[in-house]
Amino acid sequence: MDFRSYMHLALDEARSAAMRGEVPVGAVIVGQQGVVAKAGNRTRELNDPTAHAEVLAIRAACASLEQERLTGYDLYVTLEPCPMCAAAISNARISRLYYGAADPKSGGVAQGPRVFSHRQCHHAPEIYDGIDAAAAETLLKTFFDARRG
Repeated sequence: MDFRSYMHLALDEARSAAMRGEVPVGAVIVGQQGVVAKAGNRTRELNDPTAHAEVLAIRAACASLEQERLTGYDLYVTLEPCPMCAAAISNARISRLYYGAADPKSGGVAQGPRVFSHRQCHHAPEIYDGIDAAAAETLLKTFFDARRG
C-alpha cells in the first residue's frame, strides 16, 4: 500500500481557522474509505476550551461512523497535540497520528507530559511527526506575528 499524506487538507482546515480568528490548527481523520472528518480550531467561536481541531474531528468521525472508537483510522493534525487532545486520541483508539509542527510550549506527545508514554495510557498510536512541518510552522508564526504586531 502506498502512503498518501492528507496533511494538505489539515493545513486547509488550519487556514480556515485562522480566517475565523482561531489559532490555525487543522485536523483530518482518514480511513480506508478516505476522509471521514475534518475540522479546525473553534474554541473562540464556540466558547469552548475543548473545541480543538483534533477533538472536533474525533467527535465528527465518531458521529458519522456511529461508533465510539476509531480503530484503523489515521489522524493528521498540523500541530503536535496538547495533552487533552493526546488523551482523546488514545481514548478514540486512533491507529496512526501524523503531525506537522512540534509544540515545545503546549505539546503533549513528544514534549511536556508525553501522554502516550504513561503507564495509565490505554492505547498509543503509531506516531509520525514533522509532516509538512515548515508549512504548519509558517502558518502559526504568521498568525501570531499579526496578533502581536
